[in-house]
Amino acid sequence: MKITDAKVIVCSPGRNFVTLKIYTDQDIYGLGDATLNGREKAVVTYLEDYCIPALIGKDPRNTEDIWHYFYKGVYWKRGAVTMTAISAIDMALWDIKAKTLNTPLYNLLGGKSRNGILVYAHANGKNINEAIENTGKEIEKGFLAVRVQSGIPGIGHTYGVAEGNKPYEPAQKGLPREDYWDSTKYLNFIPFLFEKVREVVGNDIHLLHDVHHRCTPIEAARLAKELEPFHLFWLEDPVSGELQEGLRLVRQHSVTPIAIGEVFNTVYDYTTLITEQLIDYIRMPLVHGGGITHLTKIAAMASIYHIQTGFHGATDLSPVNMAAALHFNTAINNFGIQEYMPHQDIVHEVFSINYHFKSGYMYINDAPGIGVDIDEQKARKFPYSMACLPVNRKTDGTMFYW
Repeated sequence: MKITDAKVIVCSPGRNFVTLKIYTDQDIYGLGDATLNGREKAVVTYLEDYCIPALIGKDPRNTEDIWHYFYKGVYWKRGAVTMTAISAIDMALWDIKAKTLNTPLYNLLGGKSRNGILVYAHANGKNINEAIENTGKEIEKGFLAVRVQSGIPGIGHTYGVAEGNKPYEPAQKGLPREDYWDSTKYLNFIPFLFEKVREVVGNDIHLLHDVHHRCTPIEAARLAKELEPFHLFWLEDPVSGELQEGLRLVRQHSVTPIAIGEVFNTVYDYTTLITEQLIDYIRMPLVHGGGITHLTKIAAMASIYHIQTGFHGATDLSPVNMAAALHFNTAINNFGIQEYMPHQDIVHEVFSINYHFKSGYMYINDAPGIGVDIDEQKARKFPYSMACLPVNRKTDGTMFYW
């Protein structure tokens, strides 16, 4: 079997997606998600100009060798653009391999370790009352775990909070919007938020919260400690993860579980965090973390240290990645939870899906391969439209983490 061609499909059914399609001489093709929110075209160029020409003629079943060809062979290793491109290639090759064997992808990763995949929903509000109300709505839908975000008094725009009645979508058309941030207001407010949420929803619902990298280690330690009475499932990205040792301080002061890594892209972003047991969940998604080949190894390493997975799964990743993640989650032993934000209906005009939500869990069918397909004709009806994530400044104007 040989790779005969590959192409990149860029479309924007409600938001931008980049999809890699790899063809073989046996009329079997595979799909990989190559979406990097706000930097989509950078990955397109990387794939079209540098990767696809080198793929032609290779045996798609040699996933291990091809992964290292594009990782080690490029010399300029790592980075979000490079690893997203490698992830897309790897995902598409595993799709081909499973289709060739006429079996769902999870069977190539160890078979079923579980039947359903525990997922968490997003609930947000402009204030505490609205956040509590929307948390209740997600619970009514059957979710057993809910990430809660709220507007902060005195802060105009807050990460995770939708504007108007639209679903939350941080990427906005055109150049980045500038938001403003005040850590003191945030740190004083969040424990009060979760005290009120727990009073309403009780102790049986899993609650999560995303700090989105905006605390220093000592601030994160304070927040994690003050949230302990409310038994969060996890506190996500409490610090910016470039300095892995920063999580030591959080661990010394709190037993609140920590999840981190949706902006990571290799195992080398995790080595200290894993070996020193400074975190509880790895967040790096298949689409940015080197694909199935690399994440399989990271998950195996994490399992030795009692660390579970909790992959990023927001709507900035396509249904191809969601389905691949569900296969992965089905197979590995140390799965923890999967983020799940339903795509808009317009997305399903372009992508056919093979998974569904029921009573707190996601389920994927037994279609061969990843099981998701793309309608290229319909994709052409939704051309790319540049959109960027916001940038953040402190109230005095200093650039900060969004």
